[in-house]
Amino acid sequence: MNDTIMVTGGAGFVGSHLCERLVQAQHDVLCVDNLYTGSRHNVQGLIGSRHFEFMRHDVTFPLYVEVGQIYNLACPASPVHYQHDPVQTTKTSVHGAINMLGLAKRVKARILQASTSEVYGDPAVHPQTEGYWGNVNPIGLRACYDEGKRCAETLFFDYHRQHGLDIKVVRIFNTYGPRMHPNDGRVVSNFIVQALRGEPITIFGDGQQTRSFCYVDDLVEALMRMMTTERGFTGPVNVGNPGEYTMLELAENVLALTRSRSALVFKPLPPDDPRQRRPDIELARQALGWQPTVTLRDGLVPTIEHFRRVLAA
Repeated sequence: MNDTIMVTGGAGFVGSHLCERLVQAQHDVLCVDNLYTGSRHNVQGLIGSRHFEFMRHDVTFPLYVEVGQIYNLACPASPVHYQHDPVQTTKTSVHGAINMLGLAKRVKARILQASTSEVYGDPAVHPQTEGYWGNVNPIGLRACYDEGKRCAETLFFDYHRQHGLDIKVVRIFNTYGPRMHPNDGRVVSNFIVQALRGEPITIFGDGQQTRSFCYVDDLVEALMRMMTTERGFTGPVNVGNPGEYTMLELAENVLALTRSRSALVFKPLPPDDPRQRRPDIELARQALGWQPTVTLRDGLVPTIEHFRRVLAA
């Protein structure tokens, strides 16, 4: 069996950190990315390594390579990016899943799908367990991402049932850390960039809506542990930090750590924006022996330093 590990979306925020960890562990890594939201700069430190290869390719088209494992991370993951071309976002999730599952079937590879907490929509159950079916608006502005990921999960489980494919599915909750894009529209990057520039910090709604923030190193550890679980354990498994913060609490942390004097400004809440989001990670604790170790404050420090460098460049 070929022992090369393929990471689609490998030049993106999460994908580049995963590629780095895999190369450090002496795995041969094929990074596949069309550079729509990813960047060669994110994997610059790996170029030249004998364990790393980069391929520019769009997963909505078939791919013919020999690999032993596939991490399928390819898809814009922030509202600004996935709503820019919603049809392409859905295609990336659905056609991308079909093509990567087809590849996994041909070469008998184990394949992991990076799904999302967005499959729960604006949840009526709190915190969210893997058994919750969600509350998603199928025709809303976020549906291209939400429903695309839900359909990808459907495809993964149908390939597993119909073809005996060795699948793993994780549902990722809000992740942050170095290499986030400064203009991705996510709340952590928005707040940090605004604070560092001395601009007003934009809070949508009353600031009481909550999110749970998982540092990227913790997430990557969970992905790698999930990939090595026994055959037949498919998930889905929630991966995120169960610490729950209001938007106001996040803003206060960012202001304190950046020593910014930015004022807070309040704007209307966007459509279908979830009021509460917090993972139940009991399954991850039991099946993966995993739980996050990086606190929000500790993770914000290197993230802020990353954005200082980006803005100064």
